[in-house]
Amino acid sequence: MPRPTDLRIHGLADLRPRRILCCQLRQIGDVLLLTPSIHMLKARFPEADIDVLTEKKCAPVLENNPEVAHVWALDRKLGLLDSLKFYRRVGTGGGRGRYDLIVDFQQLPRIRWVLALSDCPVKLSYPPPWYNRPFYTHWAPVSGPYAAKCKAGVVMHAFGLEWRNDPPRLHLTDAEKTSAAALLHHCGIRPEHTLVTVDATHRRASRLWPAAHYARLMALAADIRPDLVFLLLFGPGEEDLVAEVRRLALASGLEPARLVLPERLLSLREMAAVQALAHLHLGNCSSPRHFAVAVGTPTLTVRGSTSNAWTFPGPGHEDVSLGLPCQPCDESACRLDFKCLTGLRPEAVLPRLLAMLGKQ
Repeated sequence: MPRPTDLRIHGLADLRPRRILCCQLRQIGDVLLLTPSIHMLKARFPEADIDVLTEKKCAPVLENNPEVAHVWALDRKLGLLDSLKFYRRVGTGGGRGRYDLIVDFQQLPRIRWVLALSDCPVKLSYPPPWYNRPFYTHWAPVSGPYAAKCKAGVVMHAFGLEWRNDPPRLHLTDAEKTSAAALLHHCGIRPEHTLVTVDATHRRASRLWPAAHYARLMALAADIRPDLVFLLLFGPGEEDLVAEVRRLALASGLEPARLVLPERLLSLREMAAVQALAHLHLGNCSSPRHFAVAVGTPTLTVRGSTSNAWTFPGPGHEDVSLGLPCQPCDESACRLDFKCLTGLRPEAVLPRLLAMLGKQ
């Protein structure tokens, strides 16, 4: 049970909001993990319009979502005056009527500006530190351990909702699916192939399995499964890293035709559409794993500093780690030279990869 100091939800039982604003600025994966909370709110208040405040780079995650009425996409390049005007416009509902409920899932300074400039009667979040309490009228604890359930805990406790283990949601159009199929065909991937998307990148060294390990794993798996084809995913500024993964994989004996590196950077939604056509997603603990879950593709995640709270608790989604006593530490620096990652050999991950592929 929540502690009394973690719970302040008086008066919410009779709330019937017509307009709701959910605030989650970043990161991309976290915005995707917000969608189960949006789904729960829409189920509880079916007549309400639900808007979302997020950063511009995250907005594509919410495109075509029938449960989202409007997305406020924050441009972080705006100057102070223009930013304040934007916060005011968001807080007052943008001319479409006042919000009856604002749920802050992140408690960042930019969100607090929106709250301060809004006359919304109910401003809900998780228990804030004492110096932030004036920004909120209500708060409720998070839940766990799964990260999406952790976010949803606020609305679960506030409105008496039940967690039903809903996966994140990303709504692809038929055109996006058709385009992804054409892209794979252009890359030489055929129906007889077993496609594995691979995310070998991360901005944090504590979550980055070595490029040489990915290269070796793919070569080992391809020797056993001649139907396997791997497609390397990458984001802005990660071109050199995936090129190195490809070089090492080819040096390890992987045939060039069985390792696809897209000719250009795929958009978030293009990446998701490609993942929807894959048999499995393999990668680090980063946003592509959540996209794979959202489009129904099984995932195998290599864990370093992070816990398994980011792994969707359902069949077809697993993670593998070395299991050192210091794991998970959730740190960016390491006095052991990231042994949790370097010491996890490809030969140890191979059986897990093959077992998951055998289930497909």
